[in-house]
Amino acid sequence: MDMPHDQNMPMIMNMMMQMNFHWGKDVTILFKGWPNNNLGMYILSLFFVFFMAFGVEIMSMGPIMINKRPIGIIQSGIYYTLRMVLVYFVMLAVMSFNIGIFIVAILGHGLGYVAVKFRELVTAQTTTDSNGTDPKV
Repeated sequence: MDMPHDQNMPMIMNMMMQMNFHWGKDVTILFKGWPNNNLGMYILSLFFVFFMAFGVEIMSMGPIMINKRPIGIIQSGIYYTLRMVLVYFVMLAVMSFNIGIFIVAILGHGLGYVAVKFRELVTAQTTTDSNGTDPKV
């Protein structure tokens, strides 16, 4: 059965996204034309998504220094906003339904979480050694 010819049909067909998990470099991540079916750019996008997910977990520790002056509140707001931007970028990248992007996002979150917990453990042990009491971990 032939479909009626419509001049908008090719444009509509090109705009459809794949809605199931797939593997390969032929994907659009975050921006139109990126990685543009280029293996090198696809690998770069994998690293980019990994470091965004890793950064989200590192930033979940909160700002290093918070003070109650207005400048500290502004810094905390900017820090939180940047963290949320990264969270939504990772979410949008995963919504490309590319298995490689999904795997590196999970690895980035997982390794970032381990790094945060390792830092907390080292800090807790340093606190124990300096004052001789057991910290609450």
